[in-house]
Amino acid sequence: MAKKVAVIGAGVSGLISLKCCVDEGLEPTCFEKTEDIGGLWRFKEDIEDGLASIYQSVITNTSKEMSCFSDFPMPEDFPKFLHNSKLLEYFRIFVKKFDLLKYIQFQTTVLSVKKCPDFSSTGQWVVVTESNGKEQSAVFDAVMVCSGHHILPHLPLESFPGIQKFKGQYFHSRQYKHPEGFERKRILVIGIGNSASDIAVELSKKAAQVFISTRHGSWVMGRISEDGYPWDMVFHTCFSSMLRNVLPRRVVKWVMEQQMNRWFNHENYGLMPQNKYLMKEPILSDDLPSRILYGAIKVKSRVKELTETSALFEDGTVEEDIDVIVFATGYTFSFPFLEDPLVKVENNMVSLYKYMFPPHLEKSTLACIGLIQPLGSIFPTVELQARWVTRVFKGLCTLPSERTMMADIIKRNKKIIDLFGESNSQILQTSYIDYLDELALEIGAKPDLLSLLLKEPKLAVKLYFGPYNSYQYRLVGPGQWNGARSAIFTQKQRILKPLKTRALKTSSNFQVSFLLKILGLLAVVVAFFFQLQWF
Repeated sequence: MAKKVAVIGAGVSGLISLKCCVDEGLEPTCFEKTEDIGGLWRFKEDIEDGLASIYQSVITNTSKEMSCFSDFPMPEDFPKFLHNSKLLEYFRIFVKKFDLLKYIQFQTTVLSVKKCPDFSSTGQWVVVTESNGKEQSAVFDAVMVCSGHHILPHLPLESFPGIQKFKGQYFHSRQYKHPEGFERKRILVIGIGNSASDIAVELSKKAAQVFISTRHGSWVMGRISEDGYPWDMVFHTCFSSMLRNVLPRRVVKWVMEQQMNRWFNHENYGLMPQNKYLMKEPILSDDLPSRILYGAIKVKSRVKELTETSALFEDGTVEEDIDVIVFATGYTFSFPFLEDPLVKVENNMVSLYKYMFPPHLEKSTLACIGLIQPLGSIFPTVELQARWVTRVFKGLCTLPSERTMMADIIKRNKKIIDLFGESNSQILQTSYIDYLDELALEIGAKPDLLSLLLKEPKLAVKLYFGPYNSYQYRLVGPGQWNGARSAIFTQKQRILKPLKTRALKTSSNFQVSFLLKILGLLAVVVAFFFQLQWF
């Protein structure tokens, strides 16, 4: 059984891994390259090689109730969506609450992680670190790699003929910090992800003109959904997930298209995805459509060629006098401290069992945490990963054979391609609720809704039709939390609290729309069961 665990990185994945180690009675040591916690979410003005970097205005795309750790709700007065500084504050409260700081060695770089000579029998690793110019070596029973995948920029300059001749400024989006210095510039942003959208919107308030170039287009959603609630509290429910899984794919994709176009017609704005039936991660932007609407941002097709001062696009149009190009072209990932074959990408496939375990190890004592891109919040995802991994390290959960794991990896990859496409940016994508439930089942922490319906129907209905947040994974099984039930029933209160800054008389009007929704849901359920009887 593993006892001493090395945790590499003190970002969100590293912090929750520390807590899970402590909860399971393991002895963790966290090695953090910088002087503080937070990883990607700690804004720094300077850009350092080998470290994640964000711009000053970054705000979470997932709401606080869907993003908090399962036994530690965010404070009531925190806003629905958090600025990076507010999220870092939550991490600091979390670390203090569970006394995790004592396990972290700051300003310590991991140089190498190698198997011990007797690895086949012990499963142990030799971890070499460097701090203040001094190297140290220590043996650990297990390793959790939590260093993230937003460090190494993907900058495919070879795909942009003429870039060598371009006389203006160009850089990867990780180097962008704030809009100062870009006043009255004509700026081309290449890419259509969340960073591209955020940067284009922010620059458009200072620049003379911003262009955003996209090969494939993208769906765009706002953070605000029905009745003003966060999008993910409406979109991610057990009921809606069931419908997406049982209804024909063609129907699901048609419904998704209608939902996405409800806010604005993507075709009219030049944003319609090239393959609109792929379930790719949409852009979360409250401002992009409005900036396009009044011309501050213009959407362009793929860049075909660059000249000294202009950009020629695939559709034959040309934009002159370009001053700046921002490449929001994503990231690749690398773990230079690991032995070469441990984590590899071949044919756009990550060879990790359930995105965590290298399948070919004789002993399952190394795992990657957070090397995933769910269609939902990353925080509950990495928490369940860490909960399961630590139980595997303890011997309380076991992995299948290498052959079975490889078969699962291949099957999962085919499903990823079918759902999300073959783009390099999609290889870590996964369905949110299905993946959470998959991990919770491994731990024994997924509640049985049918039995719960008999014992406590009100809670069962809340779990099935309400927001699919992580509190439910503390109701049963190992790691139960006495506050889980209360957290589920009081989440609406925590969502609305920061909005209640003006005293109003409570309205007594009956919400007819709520009744219509319930009747609509019942009608769908009845129709579904009638449909089953025909098969």
